[in-house]
Amino acid sequence: MSHLTVSRRHLLGSAAAIAGSIAIAGQAQAQTPIDRKALVTRHNPTLTAVDPSAPLMLGNGSMGFTADITGLQTFTEPYSKIAPLLTEAQWAWHSFPNPNGYTVADTQVEIDVHGHKRRYGYIKDWAEANTRPAIAWIRENPHRFSLGRVSFDLKDRTGKPARFEDIRDTQQTLDMWTGALTSRFTYDGEAVTVVTRVLPDQDTVFVDIASKLIADGRLAVIVKYPGVSKTLNPDPADWTNTDSHTTTVRSRKPNEVRLERRIDQTIYHAAVQATGGRVEAAGSHAYRASATGTTLMVMAQFSQKPDLALPSVAVAGSQVARHWKDYWTNGGMVEFAGSADPRATELERRVVLSQYLMAVNAAGDFPPQEEGLFSNSWNGKSHLEMHPWHSAHFALWGRPQLLERSLGWYVNFLPKAKARAAQQGVKGAWWPKMIGPDGADSPSKVSPFIMWQQPHPIYMSELLWRARKDKTVLSRYGELVEQSAELLASFVHFDDTSGRYRLGPPIIPVQENFAPLTTFDPMFEVAYFRWGIETAQTWRERRGLKRRADWDAVLAKWPALPQKDGLYLPVGSEPGFWDKAAGTCKSNALEETCQNRDHPSFLMPLGWLPGKGVDKPTMRRTLDRMKRDWDLRQTWGWDYAMIAMTATRLNAPDEAVNWLFFDAKNNKYGKSGMTPRVHLDAHAAAFVPTATGAGAQPAAGPDGPGYQRAAETYFPSNGSLLLAVALMAGGWDGETRRAPGFPKGWTVKAEGLSPSL
Repeated sequence: MSHLTVSRRHLLGSAAAIAGSIAIAGQAQAQTPIDRKALVTRHNPTLTAVDPSAPLMLGNGSMGFTADITGLQTFTEPYSKIAPLLTEAQWAWHSFPNPNGYTVADTQVEIDVHGHKRRYGYIKDWAEANTRPAIAWIRENPHRFSLGRVSFDLKDRTGKPARFEDIRDTQQTLDMWTGALTSRFTYDGEAVTVVTRVLPDQDTVFVDIASKLIADGRLAVIVKYPGVSKTLNPDPADWTNTDSHTTTVRSRKPNEVRLERRIDQTIYHAAVQATGGRVEAAGSHAYRASATGTTLMVMAQFSQKPDLALPSVAVAGSQVARHWKDYWTNGGMVEFAGSADPRATELERRVVLSQYLMAVNAAGDFPPQEEGLFSNSWNGKSHLEMHPWHSAHFALWGRPQLLERSLGWYVNFLPKAKARAAQQGVKGAWWPKMIGPDGADSPSKVSPFIMWQQPHPIYMSELLWRARKDKTVLSRYGELVEQSAELLASFVHFDDTSGRYRLGPPIIPVQENFAPLTTFDPMFEVAYFRWGIETAQTWRERRGLKRRADWDAVLAKWPALPQKDGLYLPVGSEPGFWDKAAGTCKSNALEETCQNRDHPSFLMPLGWLPGKGVDKPTMRRTLDRMKRDWDLRQTWGWDYAMIAMTATRLNAPDEAVNWLFFDAKNNKYGKSGMTPRVHLDAHAAAFVPTATGAGAQPAAGPDGPGYQRAAETYFPSNGSLLLAVALMAGGWDGETRRAPGFPKGWTVKAEGLSPSL
């Protein structure tokens, strides 16, 4: 089955999706179907020179391949050090040897929680990691690694390797409709054309090259296999220690070699095939594919299993084209052509490129990391609190099967999540924050206390149910929803003074700059936990079960949304909303800085959520105060889309669109559609020094006064944009206006969108 295959039911549903489309141009008008091919292809990215921070990507949801401007991975030097050219897969994980047998328990400390002892992997400061080697090992292992590099063996007339500065007339276009990356350049007076694809049904790079240099013996393809570097971020490939890994030939023919790769205890399989050519060894961990004519067609396969058959080149090309045509033909689509606002074309570009990038990076069977399959941050581990920003949009954009793939991980991990909850003295399933495929929670100053990921399985399951209305969804995910809600209801504790339950301490909210041991009732978590329990009750009724009386009893005394002086507060433990004009900082902040930075998550109960219990005039004042007093330099890529969702539900469509275009360093969509992740120097918390240095994120130099770039891409930006545009164009339950998030002057055609919550 294809990694992104659209099911037959969704293929048959495409006509209904088009029939249900909506449009506005000041008022409703007749709708003609969107010319989807024209819409997608007019935003195909084209490069004529290297963009150091924006190499283009190919992939299938399981494997990502990042290419240089020649179409392969030959010339790394023109690119930013934090934009490596990697081949990463969702399944490709490695661990360094663990001779001391470190376990998660070795990283944990006991904390008193309302008279009970809980164990958290809590680090008071990062210096502590250097004195506790178990912390470094657990944080670093397992980690993602790069499977291999597909590059040119390109030589001049004297046999010297080509230099990048000798490459001329570069032009590269990614055809998103067909999934083909076409690169053209001239070397030594000879033209070279390269078409690069990734197959949909297996993790294989397919390269088709045409040039006279092939017949001259001066152009071939080399596939090289690296070890794993002790410095894991952003590039985990080690090309120097050749004795640290092995490459064993399983079988070979003149035009094909099949290999077993071993790095410590990690084993994977590889194959290199040259149609009509030859494949020969080119070193201890490299193979060279060549041909005698003017064309060279090479497949480089990576797999968990041996001896996976390769298709013919004709079949491979048609598979890729059909796969991407199906992806774009089915599911949701939004077009802004004809809008008076000059920004409409740019928003349309961002939306199309985000759909492409999410299909490549966020449609696998494991929750994606923040950098997807582009590079490593946090050792390549996933942050579960980011999962909906990556993948929830699939359900709203008519592709629920792509969300369901990674949602299945929670079902499989449920027994371990229940064991973690029991260990902590609560009920249900406790979902960790920063994880590898083993689900082990990584120790941190922050991670152990972040809890807004706990309702996520309910949120994503509910979106899946709304998209499908299929009872098999209830049976497959019913226990997942039940156990997640059980945790939410048992995590709170009763406060005798107020006569209500209290959420935390310990807790760190979405806005991460609060001390975990003194913070309670964070605004969004109070709303989200309640929504999760209420939705789980609805699921019980859908499944023919009675409502849980114990849950209703907890809901009856649920904490109120914290507010004071006509404003909602970030957390209930704060005396008020910080006033910038007063020039004071809160003493209980996690770091010595004012609290008005990071994610303004107190806006999310009306935006991400439908706003039950939210007073809209109070939220309107809170949004206005946030705009006045927030340090908007210290926000992240998904914040702007999130704020746009709140503005949309406050009936402020002009403001919603403005937030999508907010001028911030973290809100720049490059030619590839990727957004950077940038930190102020004083708060560059994306790198974590460890005992081995493996957590360090090298900086690429200042990005303006006081800034340093931490990563070249941050995919929650793309996923959140799609979530916001689905709300703005497709509406929500009970909303009768068409495209309520767009003001007059915008022409919005939307097909195949499901209403948001």
